Amino acid sequence: MEKVIRAWWSAEFGTLGAAFSIVTAPFSWFWICLVWLRDQQFSRFPGKQVDGLVVVSVGNLAVGGTGKTPVVAWVARVIADAGFPTCVLTSTRGKDEALLHRGWNEDVPVVVNSDRISGAMYAQEQGAKVVILDDGFQHRRIGRTLDIVLLSAEDPYPGRSVPTGPYREGRSALSRADVLVVTRRIAPISRALELEEELERQFPGKLKGHLHLAPGSWTRFDGEPVELGSTDVLAVCAVARSEVFKAIVTEKLNGMVELAVFGDHHEYSRSEVMKLRQRAGKRPIVMTEKDAVKLRSYQEVLGEAYTLTEEMKWDWGQTELDKHIRSVVGQALTA
Repeated sequence: MEKVIRAWWSAEFGTLGAAFSIVTAPFSWFWICLVWLRDQQFSRFPGKQVDGLVVVSVGNLAVGGTGKTPVVAWVARVIADAGFPTCVLTSTRGKDEALLHRGWNEDVPVVVNSDRISGAMYAQEQGAKVVILDDGFQHRRIGRTLDIVLLSAEDPYPGRSVPTGPYREGRSALSRADVLVVTRRIAPISRALELEEELERQFPGKLKGHLHLAPGSWTRFDGEPVELGSTDVLAVCAVARSEVFKAIVTEKLNGMVELAVFGDHHEYSRSEVMKLRQRAGKRPIVMTEKDAVKLRSYQEVLGEAYTLTEEMKWDWGQTELDKHIRSVVGQALTA
């Protein structure tokens, strides 16, 4: 269903998709009204500040797939390396994200709690001075010191609101962001540059960087790198943009790529893994890092399986954003 919806949002269904967008437009209008009412509420009653705690949010406007998790890990590393006790706070829905954070930054605690205020207070009790919200832009019940918002070059901008488009909020919501960062995976750099120009024109001074979430290397579950040559594979993923993962794998390998898609954050069962191995036959199974942390316990069932890592490559802004984050957090802690 998620794959079909994203194809609809991308106008892949032509006239039929356009007709369905017209039919569902009233639901988008209703959603926009709800978001507007919510904005009015938080304008009068801002989110709760947790005394003595600096809150940094990393989020987006669109529904998933903009690179929040690796960017959160990068921000956590920046703040921890500056000497500030740091914790990552993620929701119970993103258990795979919590596992990734624990693996990427072993010295940074991770708290899993859908109630961001309760989770932040618990992190503070454990010694944290800074909490980073993974996907926190819309969680406005908790106040924050710094709001970082990611925009993907793969998404149309400006775009339609759910359900007729991928946006949870309209572009006017970016006025409350402190920092904007453009991300891309398979979109050409020309598209990213067009998006940058539009953002700088509409929100001057907020755009602080542009990064490419590029495919890394193939690894086994133990992290050992491997070389995959010309081979057919079954690509398994439970991420927001499955079609992007298939495109990346197809580009990396000289072979046929069959895609097995599950909903974002899907928790695999043993029976599902057995069916995947049967479906793959003699072909290797390949997956994202988010899937690998959940499938690692089924290694004996999966058989030959590999993970495609992802690398953050900054086109510009890394050093400047690093300094900006350290400065904002440092000033807030000493205020």
